[in-house]
Amino acid sequence: MILGTGTDLCDSRRIARLMTRFDERFLDRVFTPAERALCDRRAPEQRILCYAKRFAAKEAFLKALGTGLVRGIAWQDMAITLTPAGQPVLSAPHLLTQHGWDGAHIHLSLADEPPYALAFVVISR
Repeated sequence: MILGTGTDLCDSRRIARLMTRFDERFLDRVFTPAERALCDRRAPEQRILCYAKRFAAKEAFLKALGTGLVRGIAWQDMAITLTPAGQPVLSAPHLLTQHGWDGAHIHLSLADEPPYALAFVVISR
C-alpha cells in the first residue's frame, strides 16, 4: 500500500548560492555529518550536485509525508546514505513513527542533469 509520494527538482546553482552566502551554517543545518563527508569527497564539479540531490530528496520526502517542513521537523531528521552497491537510501524512522507509519518503507530515486537534481520518494507499507 502506498502511503505517500513526493518529488522535487532542485537547481544546484541555488544550493551553490546558499553555500556561498551562509557557508558552514547552511551545510551544518541541513546535512548530517555522513552526508557532508560523502559529498565533500566528490570532485568539485560533482560536490554541489551531491548536495542538491540530497536536498531534493529531503524535500520530496516531506511532500510524501504530507507535512512539509513544519515545527518539530529538522532537516537532519532525514538522512540519505548509500548501500554498498551505491543505491541511495533515505532513513527517517522518527518522522515515520511521529506520523503513525511505523514499519513503512521509503523508496528513493535520485537523478541529475546539471544544473538540476531530481528526487522521487514513495512511502509504502
